[in-house]
Amino acid sequence: MLEYNSSRTDIILKEYGRNVQKLANYLSTIEDGEERTRYAYTLIELMRQLNPSVKENNETTQKLWDDLFIMTNFTLDVDAPYPSPEVDILTKKPDRVPYSTEPVRYRHYGKNLEKLVQQAGELEDAEEKKAATIYLGKLMKTFYGTWNRENIDDEIILRDMKKMSRGKLSISEEEVKEKGLFEINQPKTRNNNNNNNNKGRRNNHRRKR
Repeated sequence: MLEYNSSRTDIILKEYGRNVQKLANYLSTIEDGEERTRYAYTLIELMRQLNPSVKENNETTQKLWDDLFIMTNFTLDVDAPYPSPEVDILTKKPDRVPYSTEPVRYRHYGKNLEKLVQQAGELEDAEEKKAATIYLGKLMKTFYGTWNRENIDDEIILRDMKKMSRGKLSISEEEVKEKGLFEINQPKTRNNNNNNNNKGRRNNHRRKR
């Protein structure tokens, strides 16, 4: 006998399909509690197999049980490893994500870099702190140049870094400029190296002639 859509029961969670919904409905008709629980565990494993992406861990297993309780309209009475979720789980609105109201003083560097500077200021090892200062100085100079599209003096970087770290990160301006500590070395490209090699070969060939 054909079963028309109008006579079919509603599928509460469509990702599991109509057959799983029918099995969930059947669970509630089993009178024996132990048998009902045993069939429920079997159905949970079937639901897991129908979703290969579901991994074997406590969080996903609890979700499967939550889904089974939902499919049975929260009336399923079994000895489950997790309690039935709240009835309003389907209509409950998610909690609002709080937005940070803390002002960003240096927009051209970004809030994350400011946090890195503050964390580096708490380092106790002198060599490690100096290495972090040089690394952050390069980052700040790169970010500043991207924001302003102009050359920036190391003095500005050192000043901003000192303010962001509350005076805990500092390095001699003379040393920075003399050694180019905040400069980012641009490696020669492979094409340039190939061109130089080709020029050398041409010159040697001309000398032999």
